[in-house]
Amino acid sequence: MKIVLQRVSKAKVEVDGAIVGKIGVGMLILLGIEKGDSLAQADDLVKKIAELRIFQDDQGKMNLSAEAVGAQFLVVSQFTLLGDCRKGRRPSFDKAAAPDQAKKLYEYFVEQLKARQFKVETGKFAAMMDVSLVNDGPVTLILEN
Repeated sequence: MKIVLQRVSKAKVEVDGAIVGKIGVGMLILLGIEKGDSLAQADDLVKKIAELRIFQDDQGKMNLSAEAVGAQFLVVSQFTLLGDCRKGRRPSFDKAAAPDQAKKLYEYFVEQLKARQFKVETGKFAAMMDVSLVNDGPVTLILEN
């Protein structure tokens, strides 16, 4: 799994001009699922993200977790994160999981965040989406496992 995580003051995703997911303060998570990824990997990333101290405390230091600030999440599936551009001029997506496997893990990932009592919104799996965000900081991190 590969994640691009952005701390946001707000974010939304639209499909065909209609808003399908919208959050306030929290994290936009772009999630790519690779062949062979597992539920255990999803569990590990959910735990890491929930406890990752990237929100500012009273002294302006990144010292608070998503749990501590009641962060919201917008999770968007993005298989293009797995594009390999090392050879040629067109990305190879050989490492990306098949759509049925990716969708199951994506939905599982979202459910595990919800199980931690977070407000979680999503994009639409396998759709063309317009994602808008205000990156707070900016803070952008890449997580892989």
